[in-house]
Amino acid sequence: MKTPLISIVFFLLAALFGAVGQFLYKSGAERTGGTIAGYLLNPRLLGGVICYVAVMVLFVAAFKKGGALATLYPIYATTFIFAALIALWAYGTPIKPVNVGGMLLLVAGMYFMGR
Repeated sequence: MKTPLISIVFFLLAALFGAVGQFLYKSGAERTGGTIAGYLLNPRLLGGVICYVAVMVLFVAAFKKGGALATLYPIYATTFIFAALIALWAYGTPIKPVNVGGMLLLVAGMYFMGR
C-alpha cells in the first residue's frame, strides 16, 4: 500500500504539534505553583493539552487518508528533532554533534521503514 503524501504531511504536522506540546508542558510546569488550580488554570499546560489533542486528530485524519502504519509512525519520530530545535530556540540548549548523529539516524530509519 502506497502512503499518500497528505498522510505524511499530517504526521509531520502531528510531530510539530507534539514537540510544541512538550515545550508548553515544560514551560507551563515551570510557572505552576503546584496546586490543582495552578495546573488547571495554567494557559501553557492547557495549550499543551490542545497540542496533544491536535496530534490525535491528525493521526486519525492521516490514517483515514490511507497509508501504512509502518511508514507513518516512524515519521512521528521527527518530534525529537523539532523538540531539540525548540529547546535551542527557547532555552539555548545546544545541539551537539552526537545529537545531530542521532537525528540523522532517525531520518535514515524513517527512510528505510518507508521502503
